[in-house]
Amino acid sequence: MELKPIKQSFSVQYEYQLHFTKDLFHVDNPLFVNIIKGYKDYEPVKLFFVVDKGVADSHSNLLNNISAYCSLYSGNLICTDTLVIDGGEQSKNHAEYIDLVLKGINENAICRHSFVVVIGGGAVIDMVGYAAAIAHRGVKLIRIPTTVLSQNDSAVGVKNSVNIFKKKNFLGTFAPPYAIINDSDFLATLEQRDWIAGIAEAIKVALIKDEEFFGFIAKHAIDLKERHLEPMLYVIYKCAEMHMQHISQGGDPFESGSSRPLDFGHWAAHKLEFMTNYELRHGEAVAKGIALDVTYAQLIGLISEEELRIILDVMKEIGFDLSLPLHSEKEVDQLLAGIEEFREHLGGRLTITLISGLGKKHDVHEIDRSIMKRSIEQLNHQMALK
Repeated sequence: MELKPIKQSFSVQYEYQLHFTKDLFHVDNPLFVNIIKGYKDYEPVKLFFVVDKGVADSHSNLLNNISAYCSLYSGNLICTDTLVIDGGEQSKNHAEYIDLVLKGINENAICRHSFVVVIGGGAVIDMVGYAAAIAHRGVKLIRIPTTVLSQNDSAVGVKNSVNIFKKKNFLGTFAPPYAIINDSDFLATLEQRDWIAGIAEAIKVALIKDEEFFGFIAKHAIDLKERHLEPMLYVIYKCAEMHMQHISQGGDPFESGSSRPLDFGHWAAHKLEFMTNYELRHGEAVAKGIALDVTYAQLIGLISEEELRIILDVMKEIGFDLSLPLHSEKEVDQLLAGIEEFREHLGGRLTITLISGLGKKHDVHEIDRSIMKRSIEQLNHQMALK
């Protein structure tokens, strides 16, 4: 008897929302409880909070406010526990942080009808999201990002990850959150470098998708540097909107193909983060990666010298240091090794996103290393002159 293959196919519909608010856990703000009630309103829902220590330290009333909020709305919310955990890239580099979150999920009996609520920067959100995605094959997650970069980019996507084998995001999952909540109050306490760093992701998406948006960033470069809230809130909103539209309408939300335009500038950025022992913020590294790749794009004739000058001038005006911390030929070769590591991470054919104009992405499938070395030299020379 011949046994023929059994074939089946199915699709899964995902939906999640990004909300914008101020003073989220003030007792008069119903947004958070309404989000939970939107999932289940006939009985209380268990919540396990994980909070970035840096955020807890900067907002001394946050934990008390969460407790008071959950007490007031106890008919819908049960705060089982609050875990305060170190933030920054170290939270993605060490397995004990994942273990702490998994232990909390287990000990507080957080099930697939409960919520993990993570409050913090992009690294903590990545790590906690990964833990939530592997516990019980996935418990529900609400992300409350607290930095510019996490509010406009890293927390609004569908990816979670940690670092291992000296490679960024080697372990990870695609697991959309139940919701994301951007609270503008968290931005006020950011260090200046964290305020600026997140703008790199907005520049990235503007350069590959929207010349008009890049024009807005250019027009408001000084305002952004000087921490004017209104233009920053627009930059966050527009960048997040474009990011989420790409995920939902780009045709490859879980990145099964080899092209990842939202990783423009990231092949070098990921390697630079590792080479500096993560002393560089992700956004700072992305800015350097973009600067390098647009310099390369100009040298191979994709963009003009004038377009290159405009891009670099805007980034410098905002406050980015675009010089590459490479001090030897060995370090240059180590950075260039990031090209192949990037291909391995994507799988398949090498695909690097460049631009052929402001707002125009252009994929290439090979990188001329000699020209890339010239790009490094040229960029560092230009930065040394100014």
